[in-house]
Amino acid sequence: MKKLFIIGLTLCTLSVFAQSNKESILSNDSDYTYRVSFPAIILGNIGKGGERTNTQHIELHVKRELDSKNIIGVKFATWRLFQPMGIQWWDGLLDKIDSESEFYPGYLRETGIGISYQRMLWKGLFATVEVLPQYKTYLDLNNEKIANGFKLYSSYHLGYHIAFGKKKRIFIEPQVHFQNWMFDTNTPDAFKQLDNKWKSYFLFEPNLYVGIKF
Repeated sequence: MKKLFIIGLTLCTLSVFAQSNKESILSNDSDYTYRVSFPAIILGNIGKGGERTNTQHIELHVKRELDSKNIIGVKFATWRLFQPMGIQWWDGLLDKIDSESEFYPGYLRETGIGISYQRMLWKGLFATVEVLPQYKTYLDLNNEKIANGFKLYSSYHLGYHIAFGKKKRIFIEPQVHFQNWMFDTNTPDAFKQLDNKWKSYFLFEPNLYVGIKF
């Protein structure tokens, strides 16, 4: 579920952020081909235990740098929703969390493995597309399963690489992204009534990824 500020982690290309010459950039690219990263939103769940709004979010990215401009990857993610994802900021998202007026009569657990493509645009500026097929599990408030379904979730990111350290292996990627879900099957009526009140997309989600290259 969306929060006011989201933090995260990702690994990035040395060539895009470095201010050195072209030969140095090419040398760095050959040194590190792979990267592992995760979004820091998952750190926000630490210590929340069984709280109603704990999204239990876990997410991991493993990527391979094809060249200085093109990066492909595999994404694993799982999270637990307590209200519809399509409530926008200007719909009073945070107020609805405080009032619990749009809470599901339970939870929606979504888990999937997908793919990503990242394109370096200019210096550290990048654009990313991620596609994540998800297996859905609907639970009541006692965590008893109600139903299963399928969702095709995709997200579109615009952000910037910032590398750290002597060898610039560690970096962060502040970014904003937009997501939508084109297919969403077998939703129980009580959940569907709430989903139908809102959009099948979410706009302007801030995020921060941090990661390491190797």
